[in-house]
Amino acid sequence: MADLFTGIKEKLTGKEVKIVFPEGLDERILKAAGRLAQEKVLTPILIGDIEQIQAKAAELNVSLDAAEIYDPKNYAMIDELVQSFVERRKGKATEEDARKILLDENYFGTMLVHTNKADGLVSGAIHSTADTVRPALQIIKTKHGVSKTSGVFIMVRDEEKYVFADCAINIAPDSNDLAEIAVESAKTANMFNIEPRVAMLSFSTKGSAKSPETEKVSAAVEEAKKRDPQLIVDGEFQFDAAFVPSVAKSKAPGSPLQGDANVFVFPSLEAGNIGYKIAQRLGNFEAVGPILQGLNRPVNDLSRGCNEEDVYKLALITAGQSLNQ
Repeated sequence: MADLFTGIKEKLTGKEVKIVFPEGLDERILKAAGRLAQEKVLTPILIGDIEQIQAKAAELNVSLDAAEIYDPKNYAMIDELVQSFVERRKGKATEEDARKILLDENYFGTMLVHTNKADGLVSGAIHSTADTVRPALQIIKTKHGVSKTSGVFIMVRDEEKYVFADCAINIAPDSNDLAEIAVESAKTANMFNIEPRVAMLSFSTKGSAKSPETEKVSAAVEEAKKRDPQLIVDGEFQFDAAFVPSVAKSKAPGSPLQGDANVFVFPSLEAGNIGYKIAQRLGNFEAVGPILQGLNRPVNDLSRGCNEEDVYKLALITAGQSLNQ
């Protein structure tokens, strides 16, 4: 697992990346932020009451000397954020609305990212996924050519590394959504030094079964190729045909993937969520994520059951994503 993050840390050296943590009083956040600041891989920005955060850090014996702390109630440049928020919402919020909304730590932190005062955001330790993702979708929005954000896991076991998508966001993606997910997941794979070989999964391999569900996946393959002609992508595949060379040779002898796929795009959220949890619990893979992709700037969502190590890792991933924007 250490090797997974070594490359990211090396890329961050000297880049002065800043990551926002809206949940500045949470013990797990404070400990991870202190560790990141001490290692000088990034600058944490903690959001909340400054005196309370400093007192909590002292209680935990965490040094925040290399961190920044902002209180939405007493932020020197709040007028700039308010004006930018009103402009971004294009008539959906007045200045009065904006001043109230920006008292919310997640909205405030997201605006720091939008206005280039920070490079990314990590939240979710005490907030729901909706509380984290909604401000990002309203303010940061998806990249040009991407209609929806998606969530992937990096599955790690010893030297093995795979990308599973979408396991977190889109319940019933159509063929265009799946193509987007494939292209964005390949970019995420590259960030972790995984040379992407993308398999689009189904219950059929290369037409062995015909249904709207399988045709959706095969159409997604063609669309992904149009979006990125250099991408190695194929399907539709049953998992074994994408992963086991002998099965690939039998079921898909003409495919560019011969049991060597490392990015797996599931046809639905239920399949992706079940799939990564099976690999995690039965296969003893560590699931790193979910990593949100497709946004203009990186925002990532922690589980409320996370620990300090989860916060630390997701912050590094978020910082790494910021270098690829």
